[in-house]
Amino acid sequence: MSRLTGPAPASLLSAAILAVRVVVGVAFVLHGWPKAQNPFGWMDGMENAPPGILQAAGAFAEVGGGVLLAAGLLTRVAAVLLAGTMVAAVALVHFPKGDPFVAPGKPNWELAAVYFVVSLLILATGPGRFSLDAMLFGRCCVKTPSGAAGGR
Repeated sequence: MSRLTGPAPASLLSAAILAVRVVVGVAFVLHGWPKAQNPFGWMDGMENAPPGILQAAGAFAEVGGGVLLAAGLLTRVAAVLLAGTMVAAVALVHFPKGDPFVAPGKPNWELAAVYFVVSLLILATGPGRFSLDAMLFGRCCVKTPSGAAGGR
C-alpha cells in the first residue's frame, strides 16, 4: 500500500496527536484564562447571559480541560468536558444571537465548532503514546485493523 494512502506508523500518529493536543490545549487555556479571572461574571452585560455558575463551569472547563488535554492526562475526560463546553457556547451564546457559522471579523460559531470536532477526534483516538496517560496508565495503543499498533 502507498505511504500516502496506507495507515500511518504508530509513532507518527502519536506525534500528530501530541501536536493537536498541545496546540488545542494551550488555545483553550488562553481562551479560558481571562474568563477565569472573573468566573461568575465574565459574561455580564451580554444579553441572556447564563447564570454565574455556568459561566464559572465554562471558564474552568476551558482552563483545566486545556491543561489536561495538552498534558495528555485524563485526556478523554478533558475532551468530553471541552466538547460539552463548546456545545454550550454555541447553544447559549451563538444560536440565540443568530450568529452565522462563518463570518470573518464578526461574531460566529466557527471556532467553537472546530474545537468541538477536535475534542471529538481526541476522544475517539485517545492521547497517543506521547502522553501522561500512556506513561501513568500504560494504555497508549490499540491494534489497528491492519494489525499495526496505533495511537490511542
